[in-house]
Amino acid sequence: MPTERIAMRRVREMLRLTLDAGLSVSEAARRMDVARSTLREMVQRVERAGLPWPLPLDLSDADLESRLYGEAGTKQGHRRRPEPDWAQMQRELKRKHVTLQILWDEYIEANPDGYRYSRFCDLYRGWEARLPVTMRQTHLGGDKLFVDYAGDTVPVIIDQRLGKVRRAHLFVAVMGGSSLSFAHASWTETLPDWIDAHLQAFAYFGGAARLLVPDNPKVAVIKACFYDPQVNRTYAEMAAHYDTAVLPARPRRPRDKAKVEAAVRIVERWLLGRLRHRRFRSLADVNAAIAELLLALNDQRVMRHVGRTRRQLFEKIDAPLLKPLPAEPYALAGWRVRKVGLDYHIDFDGHFYSVPYRHARAGVEVRATLRTIEVFLKGERIAAHMRGSGDGKHTTLAEHMPSSHRRYADWTIERIVREARAIGPSTEMLCQMILEQRPHPEQGFRTCLGIVRLVKPVGADRLEAACLRALQIGTLNYGSVKSILDNRLDGQPVRRAGGDADRAIDDLFTSHPNIRGSGYYH
Repeated sequence: MPTERIAMRRVREMLRLTLDAGLSVSEAARRMDVARSTLREMVQRVERAGLPWPLPLDLSDADLESRLYGEAGTKQGHRRRPEPDWAQMQRELKRKHVTLQILWDEYIEANPDGYRYSRFCDLYRGWEARLPVTMRQTHLGGDKLFVDYAGDTVPVIIDQRLGKVRRAHLFVAVMGGSSLSFAHASWTETLPDWIDAHLQAFAYFGGAARLLVPDNPKVAVIKACFYDPQVNRTYAEMAAHYDTAVLPARPRRPRDKAKVEAAVRIVERWLLGRLRHRRFRSLADVNAAIAELLLALNDQRVMRHVGRTRRQLFEKIDAPLLKPLPAEPYALAGWRVRKVGLDYHIDFDGHFYSVPYRHARAGVEVRATLRTIEVFLKGERIAAHMRGSGDGKHTTLAEHMPSSHRRYADWTIERIVREARAIGPSTEMLCQMILEQRPHPEQGFRTCLGIVRLVKPVGADRLEAACLRALQIGTLNYGSVKSILDNRLDGQPVRRAGGDADRAIDDLFTSHPNIRGSGYYH
């Protein structure tokens, strides 16, 4: 049986005792504390290797070991076994469900005289140990996308006359399986820019990985925790939109983020180093330059230990396993807490939106995008509206109203004026002045509606006379008209101090500065 390998220092001493000092095998073995068979085999190895004695001075221990034992995994005097393509093995291990056992089965089937399984594993581990630390981690294809911001920034001249410079921040994303890298410059590291950078990355990769791995930035992780990190709600919602999930790197676990840390270093050296002498006038110029350099990094530069470009690895390993992008990109949404008012409306940025009336006084969550407003109660959406401007107006859905309010919903300014005109000119003028007097015409709806509906119990003539009297005394409200009718003052003339006669309605029409006519409301 062949002996285990012996340190070359001891080999040289064995040869000196037997070939130079002339000691017998038994005596030399006793002095070296080895078996006689081991010493005999060593002498035979020297003879088979054709090595002279004394050994050449320039023969290193590594060369001596190679001459005596041959290359790793071979035996001297035996045919060299077929060597697997270890880089290819590593690429295959990134595929889902692939193990070393499966790869060895395929290897031995193609090479029946190849290495046994244990030796195959040892050789692979030895090859893997020579890789850079960050390349030893095995990431499945399409499994993880590592994201982070680079520490350094890019200067952008935004005012050449004054020499004003603004710093652009660099977002970096790297695919775990293939190391395909992406970078995008933005003005800040706030939530809107953080979300937008992710959308740009998804578009660049053409799909979404199963997991997003950020490095616990405050914009993404509200509370960093080893066991149960709390992810920003908008960030989690964005991830759900792309059917992925957020898995923050564990605090104080640098190996969790080694992939993106290495990518950040590459980006800082590859991109920032090459951009240091360039002058940019806008953020678009920075991103255009980054796109050019990413093309060289990902598509043209061959990774030394793998023998492939990042793009080639991506197309083979990651791309087939990425989740497809949704039809519509994620729309950035903000969340706020609001309380529903007694009028079953919520106030959001100066505009009022209705919710079902039964939820009056309830605490709700509002999800706002640039175009929509959604209201949630205990996780259930109870209302959705197109977003309005902050004009103090109301957006009310008929189905949100109680039945007692719903009967007023089809009343408009035009209809109120039309109904008042049918009663008489004084009623029309009174309603127009009420609507004009209020900050928002909608606020006079109920007053005018009450006045118009008085025609049923008292008739058009009495109501017209009451409205004329209300105009003459300057009381523009429903209560005054109702009081005039109740006290039967509608048939009595109005006497002014100083003995002035009743003022005619035509004079009021021509003299009042606020009367614009019914055409104004069309």
